[in-house]
Amino acid sequence: MNQLIQVFEFETLKANDTRYFTSESIGLKVMNTLWQYNDTHHNMYFEGVRNGVRFKNYVGVLQVGSVTIEILPKADKNIGNSGDKKTWHTVLLHMLAKCKRIKVDAVSDAALRQRNNSLLDLYFGIFIQEVNMLLGQGLVKQYRKYSGNIKALKGQLQFSQHIQQNSIHKERFFTKHQVYDQNHLINQILYQTLLVLKQMTHQSVLSDAINRTLFRFPEMRTPNITKSSFTSLKLGRKTASYAEALKISKMILFNYSPDIRGGSEQMLALLFDMNKLWEEYVYRALAKYQNDCFKVSFQNGTKFWEHKRIKPDIVIQFKKMGIDNTWETVVIDTKWKMIDPAHPSDADLKQMYAYNMYWNAPKSMLLYPTNNHIVTTFGNFHKGRPEVNQCKLGFIEVLKDNKLNADLARDIIHLLDLGLSIN
Repeated sequence: MNQLIQVFEFETLKANDTRYFTSESIGLKVMNTLWQYNDTHHNMYFEGVRNGVRFKNYVGVLQVGSVTIEILPKADKNIGNSGDKKTWHTVLLHMLAKCKRIKVDAVSDAALRQRNNSLLDLYFGIFIQEVNMLLGQGLVKQYRKYSGNIKALKGQLQFSQHIQQNSIHKERFFTKHQVYDQNHLINQILYQTLLVLKQMTHQSVLSDAINRTLFRFPEMRTPNITKSSFTSLKLGRKTASYAEALKISKMILFNYSPDIRGGSEQMLALLFDMNKLWEEYVYRALAKYQNDCFKVSFQNGTKFWEHKRIKPDIVIQFKKMGIDNTWETVVIDTKWKMIDPAHPSDADLKQMYAYNMYWNAPKSMLLYPTNNHIVTTFGNFHKGRPEVNQCKLGFIEVLKDNKLNADLARDIIHLLDLGLSIN
């Protein structure tokens, strides 16, 4: 039976925490796997502490054996309860959907009411759904090169292998030729992903669905799948319907760690940098309202010094109301962290000053998440253009009525005080 543990980012999980582990020995088994995984990835995702781990700014899901650990975002420092966890679980799913990391219809209210499982189970379920859809359509056939013995001469005869293997069997020919069938790279990737899911799934309904899907799937060769395998894929008209399944396959196959350093526990990690997810989410919320007078660009860099580049998160260009053909620019840099409004980071302010100068922007804003209403004003930089070289610490409420703030873009425009109305 699979065990689900939900924690928040920057929270500490310890092996002797009786809320999550029935015994310290079970907890230590999980921690040892996490420590080894973390060492392999240069301590990127969490930091080891005595008897446990402290999570960083990565959210998502880890599975170690039958234990699933879901790491949730949070926009305040209060200790979260089970209601908080349910809210932020849903928030994370909707953010991932908005940023195209998961299918939108998979996180609809109706779909979420039917599921009460982890983010990992959700990805597994979508993958099974996609593969069964492809099986229903009929798996695509492609030409592939094949070398081996056949009873009729076709293709190119491979003389050395033919002589070695067929000196007695005169009726056979060792040739290299093309075969048109389903046993090609695209289908092999899906097949290997199904085999990984079979190993990792401990949820009975999903396990049954995976077994039934494997039963329908023709047996495939299992070559070593690398990043170059995915790079070489070219989806055309006949294979466009494979896109979603292949996207999930890539996530699963490259984040699956069987038998880490000889350990007994298999591990799968699907983790997302919350800073990057937040900046993309904010961009997509604003970009939805683009028109002829309101343009939004994302990660649009320019040369800074020698070979180095400077790259703000979001640049907004807009036409001033009532003034024809006059465009203004404002720069936003998003930060997924909690700070004291009275004590911004010096490094962040210096960064914003550079953005103002390079983009000729009279205003810029550092945008932070919050669960409280915080009012701030623009402050002036003392060099550059007096009174028109300003920066603001903006605090945007991520939640409204325990749901993602549907008015996020409008609230951001209001914080910038641009005199704009977006619809």
